[in-house]
Amino acid sequence: MSELNLILLGPPGAGKGTQAARLREDFGLPYIGTGDLLREHRENETELGRKAQEYMVRGDLVPDELVIAMILDKVEDEGQDGFLLDGYPRTVAQADALGEELDKLGRRLTAALLVEVPDEIVMARLSGRRVCPNGHLYHVDYDPPKHEGVCDQDGRPLIRRDDDEPAAIERRLATYHKQTEPLKDYYDERGLLRRFDGTRDKTEVHDHIRATLATLRLEERL
Repeated sequence: MSELNLILLGPPGAGKGTQAARLREDFGLPYIGTGDLLREHRENETELGRKAQEYMVRGDLVPDELVIAMILDKVEDEGQDGFLLDGYPRTVAQADALGEELDKLGRRLTAALLVEVPDEIVMARLSGRRVCPNGHLYHVDYDPPKHEGVCDQDGRPLIRRDDDEPAAIERRLATYHKQTEPLKDYYDERGLLRRFDGTRDKTEVHDHIRATLATLRLEERL
């Protein structure tokens, strides 16, 4: 397997960010998070960034063709040996469009890595998160501060972010189930989906993903 072209899938709170960081370290893959990519193009005032900004200042969604152009730009610039894509595609239509553009480059996906977590665990994980203004992160149950409501490192009060409020989490999950969950069948039908139990310890999940990728490489050689 000359390259590892990977997509990370899963609901909010599944731990995709943790696994992405470890896979980047393991394989030296460029991480392509669409939110980071949009910010990067806007800050660098690229042509794509300026076009995206026109939509964003109006409160409109950035069109798929612009997002895909940014992804392909990153792939061609840094992803010769593969890439790790997170946050895109979110819909079957986006998956089709992305696949078509990768085909034009002579590239193909290696796997879509799905980290699965039930809604009730997502709710517990996200609603229990607390953060201080300097970004230090805690959890009221899994990783509480020494003194309730106060950051251990700088003594500042901890807050729950707006997107971690239960009502916001429910909306995010509803959107995921409606728009993104169909990608499970989409990539499964193409033999690309690999499933991982996101309720397990993050190191166990990482080891399972590594073993799966090793198996894919072995199968290609046979």
